[in-house]
Amino acid sequence: MQNTINIKNKKAKFQYEILDKYTAGIVLTGTEIKSIRDSKASIAESFCEFNEQGELFVINMTVEEYMYGTYYNHRPKAERKLLLNKRELKKLEKEVRNTGLTIIPLRLFINDKGYAKLVIALARGKKLFDKRETIKDRDNKVRLDRIKKSF
Repeated sequence: MQNTINIKNKKAKFQYEILDKYTAGIVLTGTEIKSIRDSKASIAESFCEFNEQGELFVINMTVEEYMYGTYYNHRPKAERKLLLNKRELKKLEKEVRNTGLTIIPLRLFINDKGYAKLVIALARGKKLFDKRETIKDRDNKVRLDRIKKSF
């Protein structure tokens, strides 16, 4: 099976400071996985949240309705359960509750076995001056590359 699906959250590294990454499975229905295989998904505005039972869900992840799905089709912005080890879930929940960090999805892909996986990150929101610093570093890197190219 060819692994060409790679949906990214491009703004995540600009808006958040990434502390730790995890790869989680997603509980999906038949029409959802078909839409993801057609690259009809977006994780740009999404985030992860725990419910009362300690289960992790991804919120605001958009998976467009499958074109050939009839009344079996899914809701585009439904909450979808993430699958992690119990130890990882407890660690994440402790970090979110105690230190006020957030969990954001970085990348949605399909692995070699054909399962949809979501790379999530434990992150801290950047302040405005941190974002300015990131922009300044990026501009300096572009200028340096141009100077190197001219020589």
